[in-house]
Amino acid sequence: MRPLGEWLRRAQNRPDPVRRLGVDKALRRRHVCYGRLLALCVLVMISFALPSGWNRLAAIGFNLLPLVMVRGMGRPLAPIPFGLWPRTLYRVLGITAIASSLGWYLTPLSARGTGVLMLVVWVCFVGWSTLRLVRGLGLERRVTGRVLMGACAGYLLIGLTAGLLFSALETIRSGSFSSVHGPAISMPLPSEASTPANALVWQLNFVRLNYFAFVSLTTVGYGDITPITPQAQMASVVVSVIGTIYLAVVMGLLISRTTVQVENQESLEVVRTPEPLRLAGPVSRPARSRSRSRRRLLRPRPARR
Repeated sequence: MRPLGEWLRRAQNRPDPVRRLGVDKALRRRHVCYGRLLALCVLVMISFALPSGWNRLAAIGFNLLPLVMVRGMGRPLAPIPFGLWPRTLYRVLGITAIASSLGWYLTPLSARGTGVLMLVVWVCFVGWSTLRLVRGLGLERRVTGRVLMGACAGYLLIGLTAGLLFSALETIRSGSFSSVHGPAISMPLPSEASTPANALVWQLNFVRLNYFAFVSLTTVGYGDITPITPQAQMASVVVSVIGTIYLAVVMGLLISRTTVQVENQESLEVVRTPEPLRLAGPVSRPARSRSRSRRRLLRPRPARR
């Protein structure tokens, strides 16, 4: 009879079907979130390329981003737990990000201070979401198309958030960014005189600032747009550093997972390949002599009279 300790060890090592089902469900939910987040980021970038007036649809996409992230990444990333209080705080922060961005878009230019709250909330929420996304990528066992979608979505999310923050900086302090082909105020606004003070923020054109955000994120630096104020300069530096770190971390994770995946496939092929049959060679003379001596010893001897 086996001891009790061995039975307990076997029970602990036995896979739990209920737990396995929860892990698979969380994995599918995470993959769906990757696809939705990437599609929404691409739609926001496409809206920036639309003619003047239609590019204001990007404001709707920005407000939908927190909803997608809260729904997809506001739950536990199995097998890593996500407690009730952190989960509640994450969801409240996402709802606050939506409310602050809506308040900023619907605020006239005379009330420039509303962009500060939106800036702080979005930095905290997107930073937390990016960490959870990278952590989810680290839990992947295989590199699939969904995993690559998640990696691309995180990168585009950082770029769009940087564009939103640069736009907030420009509305808080006009002239934070300038172009070598025009005056400092020509970034989001045509001119101070042609834009009334009661104009809403969402009526402005922030396409060039979003363009500059991705230029800073990819560390290309064409030089056609330059930050002027110290706040804008430090924000550009931070975006460049974050973009480089994100690429290094995510590429390292994907390369390591791909290497492990290839090694596992090779080991499975080696195990499944049958070994060739080895034919026994001719028996040597010492072996023959030993077999003869054994037969002689085992042969019954006649009884002596």
